[in-house]
Amino acid sequence: MIEPGSTSTFTYTVPLERTVPYLYPESEEFQTVPNVFATGYMVGLLEWACMRHLEESGHLEDGQISVGTHINVSHTAATLPGQVVTVDVTCTAVGARSVDWEVTARDERDEITSGTHQRAVLDKERFLSGLRKKSDQVRQSES
Repeated sequence: MIEPGSTSTFTYTVPLERTVPYLYPESEEFQTVPNVFATGYMVGLLEWACMRHLEESGHLEDGQISVGTHINVSHTAATLPGQVVTVDVTCTAVGARSVDWEVTARDERDEITSGTHQRAVLDKERFLSGLRKKSDQVRQSES
């Protein structure tokens, strides 16, 4: 089981396809921004690092998944394609159904973000059942 104070590090080399113009290719506004690591992809990377930490700690039982429920970060420096981002995560709290982290990320030159992230631990089948129900309701409302 994961415990407060446990840490892990995750590294990722930023490809061109994770820069701002690729986040929403249909957006004319995003196409005007230089090729730098997109905040949306950065958030996903922070989530990935926390998910990996949960898996490696053995915290998730069979049939459980985690989903992001809250993130509070700032994107404070640009990262170029080809640069390596190192994400450090520290578990700060473990609840009955949630896990909280402090997260930081840096490239070879700058800290690019710091803040907090929370994930809920859910029964996968129950979650999928809720998604199927929502999908059915959406389809019915469109008819």
